[in-house]
Amino acid sequence: MITREDIRELAEFQCNPPEACALSFYFQPRTPQNKSHREEAILAKDLVRNALRDVEKTGKNGSVRADLDRILALAESMHGNQARAKAVFASGARKFWREFDLPAQLPATQLFVNSRFHLKPLAILLGAQPRVAVVLVNRERARFFDFRLDELTERGEGLSHDLPRRGRSDGFNGYDAGHSERRVSDEVMHHFKIVAERLKDQAEKGLWEKLIVGCQDTHWPELEPHLHPYVKQRLMGRFSAELATATNDQIREQAARIFRESLDHRRHALVREVLDQAKSNNLGVTGLRRVLRSLELGEVQTLLIGDNYRAHAVECGNCGHLDAHTVRECPVCGHATHELEDVGDAIIPAAIRRDIEVLYVKDDADFDHAGNIAALLRFRVDQPKTGGLAVAS
Repeated sequence: MITREDIRELAEFQCNPPEACALSFYFQPRTPQNKSHREEAILAKDLVRNALRDVEKTGKNGSVRADLDRILALAESMHGNQARAKAVFASGARKFWREFDLPAQLPATQLFVNSRFHLKPLAILLGAQPRVAVVLVNRERARFFDFRLDELTERGEGLSHDLPRRGRSDGFNGYDAGHSERRVSDEVMHHFKIVAERLKDQAEKGLWEKLIVGCQDTHWPELEPHLHPYVKQRLMGRFSAELATATNDQIREQAARIFRESLDHRRHALVREVLDQAKSNNLGVTGLRRVLRSLELGEVQTLLIGDNYRAHAVECGNCGHLDAHTVRECPVCGHATHELEDVGDAIIPAAIRRDIEVLYVKDDADFDHAGNIAALLRFRVDQPKTGGLAVAS
C-alpha cells in the first residue's frame, strides 16, 4: 500500500532533461469485452508506442525504452485482473522504479513521460485520505480496524469483556434478579468506558485521524456519552452492525460509504468557505495568479482544483518560481523559464512537499465561475496588523 512517505518521495523526484525522463504509468482494469482479455494489453502497447515515438524525437530513448518495455510486460501480465489498479513510476537513468497497488478508481489507463512524475491521479485518489479507524463494538467485545484506500485491516488488539451470568433464582421478591441486572449494567458501562479510553489513547498516539463506528442502534446511546470530546470531533459517521455476524466485506462497504459521504460534504463546505473568504478579501484566493502567489508565500492550507482544470504557465529552472504570465526570464532570479502545458504538473508536487491538502472539485458552477482553482489560506502576509481585512493581490 502506498504511504505518505512514498508520495512525498515521488513529489520530490525531478529529472534534468535531456539526460533523464520520469515515466508515470497508471493501469486501470476494466471489464473485458471478450474472453481473450486482450483490450488492456492492446491499450498499453498503443500508449508505449506513442511514448517511444515522442521520446525518439528528442533523442533520449535509451533508458526510456527499457522502462517502457518493462511497463508493457507488466501490463500484459495483469490482463483480466479486475481487483486492483496499479501505478508505476520509473526513471532508468536514475535507477528508480516504484510499483503501487491502488483501488480500481483511476480515471483511465494512462502513460506520461516528463521531467517529473505525473501525480494528478494520485492526488485525486489520495489527496483527502486521512488515517481512518473503524471500531466495531457491542456490549461485550470490540474490534479495531485500519481503513485506507478501500482496504480494511484488523488490528490484533481487540477487547473482550465477559458479562456475569445470572443465578438460577431471582431470590426473595426478585432481589437477586435486580441486583444481577444492575451488576450487568455496571459491567457494560465499564466495557464501553474501556473502549472509549482505548480510542482516546489511539488518537493521542496519532494512530488515526478520523473514526467510523459500527454497532447496534441500541448500543450507541451507551457508548457515545463516554467518548472524549476530541474523539467525537473526529467521528466521520456511524453504521448499524452486529459484531458477531458482520463480515469484513460488509464492514468495508459501510466504511467506504460513510467515508465518501463525509468527503463529499467536506469538499462542498470547503468550496463555499473559500469562495466566501475570497469575496471578503480574507483567508481565501481564487484564480491561478493569486493561488501561485499564495503557494510561493507559504500561505496555503488547502488547495482546491477543478477536476478537469488545465492551464499554461512558465517555470524557472533555477529557483522553481511559477508564473501565470508567459515571461522568458524569471522575475525572481532572472534565469530563463520554460513553458508548462499543464501547471498542475508542478503545483501538485509542490503542494505535497509542503503538506498542503489537495482536493479536486467536480461539477460546481460557482467554483467554475471563480476560475476552477482556489486556495484556503492559513494566514495572509498582507493582512494588516490592525486586524482589518486583507487586500487581495
